Amino acid sequence: MSKIDKLFRVLLDRGASDLHLLQGQPPKLRLHGHLVAMEGAPPLTESALLQLLEEICPPTTWSAYQATGDADFAYAMGEEARFRANYYKGVTGIGAVFRIIPVKILTLDMLKAPEIFKEFVSYKMGLVLVTGPTGSGKSTTLAAILDHLNTNLSRRVLTIEDPVEFVHKDKQSTFIQREVGSDTISFSSALRAAGREDCDVILVGEMRDLETISLAISAAETGALVFGTLHTNSAAKTIDRIVNVFPADQQRSVRNLLAGSLKAIISQQLLRTADGQGRVAVHEILLQNAAAGAAIREGHIAKLNQVIQSGRKMGMQSMDDALLRLVKDGVVEAEAAYMKANDKKMFKHLLKDKAG
Repeated sequence: MSKIDKLFRVLLDRGASDLHLLQGQPPKLRLHGHLVAMEGAPPLTESALLQLLEEICPPTTWSAYQATGDADFAYAMGEEARFRANYYKGVTGIGAVFRIIPVKILTLDMLKAPEIFKEFVSYKMGLVLVTGPTGSGKSTTLAAILDHLNTNLSRRVLTIEDPVEFVHKDKQSTFIQREVGSDTISFSSALRAAGREDCDVILVGEMRDLETISLAISAAETGALVFGTLHTNSAAKTIDRIVNVFPADQQRSVRNLLAGSLKAIISQQLLRTADGQGRVAVHEILLQNAAAGAAIREGHIAKLNQVIQSGRKMGMQSMDDALLRLVKDGVVEAEAAYMKANDKKMFKHLLKDKAG
């Protein structure tokens, strides 16, 4: 048993999502979105923290951390829990953040995800993107979508992750999970190899550079169903981010490719529930149709908001409409929705009603 497992035990017992360790500070937990210090835990000295971190880190990763000041990997606490680890160095010293990866993959029904998410797995090819800030639950949503596929369809699925988070056991489908750094050099390297591996479905853990994005779009164009993530907050910003990665002379052709291959963009955020006992995901959903394709192809990205509003019967929804529904259902407080909303006026009215 590693020394750090005692801290993970506290995390598990309290139902927290993250463990934060920073030189000179006591260990802290992220509990329902708030950061709280572990009761009775003393501040961590540099030597004590180094011992905790080095004990569980693969030797090659530790060497890289010592050289660069950054490291990412997954750590398993026996069969009980897995964690995504991030080591870093800063002005105040060394630190690390560990996020729990649930051993059991939650289903879309358990997540109370929109029903349209179940339809994504039936696509034969194309690009489905799940976007949002760090910690918004993108990996959890994607794991649930792939689990739905695994339960209902026979497909060959490749995941490329850094690190591998959710481990999928074969059901109807066959999974090949590759970790960047240990199983493959890079996302782009694994994507190039995927074309020779007869994959039906590909998960790209993070579309972070031009080559990876280009290869993912190409795979979606040539017969694979590709799921990917970006750190963007809306469908419009997602399209802008992808297009602007490319040189100016390639952007028109990229828009044309996206107009044909993009099946859906899910932009996701997490909000604290009204009872303070958990968090709930809220989504903006853009689906492929003629209007969306035309807006992307012509570079009229601002029109995507109108496309979403007019596509409600298809299953599209704006972030503000989704937030408003959660407030009216009593799931989240109006103040929390106001902070995440695009159109603040809609939620100011609710705040006034509450104050009155």
